Amino acid sequence: MNLRNCARCGKMFNYIGGQPICDPCKKAIEEDFQKVKQYIVDNPRAGLKQIAEDNQVTTKQIQQWIREERLMFTSDSPIQLQCENCGQLIQTGRFCAKCKGSMANNLNQTFAKPQPQIQQPVKKEQKAGMRFLDT
Repeated sequence: MNLRNCARCGKMFNYIGGQPICDPCKKAIEEDFQKVKQYIVDNPRAGLKQIAEDNQVTTKQIQQWIREERLMFTSDSPIQLQCENCGQLIQTGRFCAKCKGSMANNLNQTFAKPQPQIQQPVKKEQKAGMRFLDT
């Protein structure tokens, strides 16, 4: 049994994996997420600070949900995200679709198995001359 203290409330709990947060705190975070998500749907022009204040969550938590691609903003939202690679404006996550595709392609090429080369059969040259049969 792996006991740890919850990073949010400090209570001891049986740690299985992932974030070191107890089940009641995970449920509370999920409830906060649903509340923020609905708030963004109802108020698409709200800024990050306003969203955080009106829903009693930290801006850091909202930014984490954005990076995890759990929250998405419209193109007319005052919250402007930039791709961490090329700087293009995006609505959620850390990278634009073009950069994600490029990274996935590079990763696939890195871990791809090398294709065996097909060898052409070697033709034997026939020598001219006499041949003997054993009798």
